[in-house]
Amino acid sequence: MTNLVIISGLSGSGKSTAVNVLEDLGYYCVDNIPPTLLPTFIELCENSGKDINNVALVIDIRERVSFNSAPTVIEEFKKRGYPVDMIFLESSDQTLIKRYKETRRKHPLSDDGNILEGITKEREMLGKLKELSNYTIDTSELNVHELSEIIKNKFNKTNSQNILLNIISFGFKHGIPNDADMIFDVRFLPNPHFIEGLKDLNGTDNEVVDYIMNKEEAIIFVEKMTEFLDYLVPNYEKEGKSYLTIAIGCTGGKHRSVAITDKLAEHFKHLSPITRHRDISKH
Repeated sequence: MTNLVIISGLSGSGKSTAVNVLEDLGYYCVDNIPPTLLPTFIELCENSGKDINNVALVIDIRERVSFNSAPTVIEEFKKRGYPVDMIFLESSDQTLIKRYKETRRKHPLSDDGNILEGITKEREMLGKLKELSNYTIDTSELNVHELSEIIKNKFNKTNSQNILLNIISFGFKHGIPNDADMIFDVRFLPNPHFIEGLKDLNGTDNEVVDYIMNKEEAIIFVEKMTEFLDYLVPNYEKEGKSYLTIAIGCTGGKHRSVAITDKLAEHFKHLSPITRHRDISKH
């Protein structure tokens, strides 16, 4: 039976990147297929005589004629026992507006050029598909390479990993990551920002790491945090959770959160976590 991955989401959120990665992984990919043609297409794949076991399809609001039938068609495939994974990509309004302005492209639902209005309409239209998705990714803070890595780690069939860990360092003064499942606050640790010779360094520098990790409270915190996550992660896997984002925050996101994030990533290196220092270069 054909393994089916359906990609949907907001225009400008990274669907092209996702489908390109799946194509590189050997998936037979079709962009913007009319939902009503999906049963016929899968039947053709299965009867083609070729080895087409993995199929990835993009379904979004560009298909105006039969788009509303998409949820019904997808639910029918699930009832028939097909292995269906649904990826839904989204981003914040601010990020999408910025991307459209940078590319100078028009939103498909904003005939009068009002990008925000088009995004709002699209969110409403995609609501049911988002509900059906078992894998939602917010790409607001991700670049093309980070999104590619997330998709690759999840759908690479040679990778036996069940859960994908995404570990982010950030600064509270720059805002909390909106895609975080868990947030740890390390502002209780001594701040290297106020130590001569460390202020202009960051949490990847050995001097800063040594300063932080030589403190008893940091050692105990890392021990307790990893013990907690060692218990939690396998249980998330057991329940079928495919993606877990852990955010570590300090004041500016430059020293303490960076060092602790790297320590956590080192502990979970057997899971090949994706690590991102969101605010390390900000002031």
